[in-house]
Amino acid sequence: MIRLEHVSKTFQTKTKEVHAVKDVSLEIEQGEIFGIIGFSGAGKSTLVRCINLLERPESGAVYLEDKNLLDCSKSELRVERQKMGMIFQNFNLMRSRTVYDNIALPLKHLKWPKEAIEKRVNELLDLIDLQERRDSYPSQLSGGQKQRVAIARALANEPKVLLCDEATSALDPQTTQTILDLIKEVNKKLGLTVVIITHEMAVVKEVCDHVAVMEDGRVVEQGDIVSVFTNPQQEVTKNFINTTNNSRKIDELIANNHALVQLKENQMLVHLQYQSANTSDPVISTVSRKYNVDINLVFANVEIVHDCPIGQIEAIFTGTDADIKSALQFFRDGGVKVEVMKRGKFIS
Repeated sequence: MIRLEHVSKTFQTKTKEVHAVKDVSLEIEQGEIFGIIGFSGAGKSTLVRCINLLERPESGAVYLEDKNLLDCSKSELRVERQKMGMIFQNFNLMRSRTVYDNIALPLKHLKWPKEAIEKRVNELLDLIDLQERRDSYPSQLSGGQKQRVAIARALANEPKVLLCDEATSALDPQTTQTILDLIKEVNKKLGLTVVIITHEMAVVKEVCDHVAVMEDGRVVEQGDIVSVFTNPQQEVTKNFINTTNNSRKIDELIANNHALVQLKENQMLVHLQYQSANTSDPVISTVSRKYNVDINLVFANVEIVHDCPIGQIEAIFTGTDADIKSALQFFRDGGVKVEVMKRGKFIS
């Protein structure tokens, strides 16, 4: 559906060249929700603007349905861009126009017949559940309602791709969830390909099928969301993932030698990550009985990542060195990821 090959984009400032995107290659399949995540300045917003050529790369290729947009004439590019809708962090609604007129704007620009515009706008108002606000102005809407209108406007001419540039960054957590639910709904109902640019791992975890992680203009890691979430390879990816679980808190407790993680003799602090196949198994009690090891939970939770349950546990193991090593090997053999975070003094 969308394919980027060795795309680079450089900006010239008064004092230096800024290499915003460096040799990026990505492939986004039709009908999937693809996340591009990075901290501020990573180049992710520039990259998404290269997809529809709002920013023109100086090298590489940008394919939409096997057509390289960089080879298109101006008139051909206008046609191809109609296949891509875009929404932004700040909504970009026309303040002097009503909800109805904001949604109708691209259709009027394309000279749709009045009756067709009326039909399409009403369909979209139903989709975003804002029929009663059709005559309201943006100043009369909440942030979530404004973003719903922006989504409807982006979908007005029935595009095949929806580009979302930090679309939930200005919203509170509850409103963010409603917008993400709407994005999932339009993806499923319309078969729409969605590209989400964000700095929030929780957003990626909630809706994306695949994710690419950007740092300093480059894609440093990419893959399906479950694989990346459960087995991150790069430090920046681990930092993002830690914002959605207790790993960062455990690191802080260890650094501060908090009472929760102070170890006595024959104790070890261990991080366990359960894969989807074994989250429901009673492995803790089984291991405790089998290897004569006491297991005291510090933190524990199970979260759903792309319909896949992932268990995370930080626990203090008490027992002989040999028994604890056998217990940890049992976990590893069962597909559980094991990390020893802190080790106490063992008495033989």
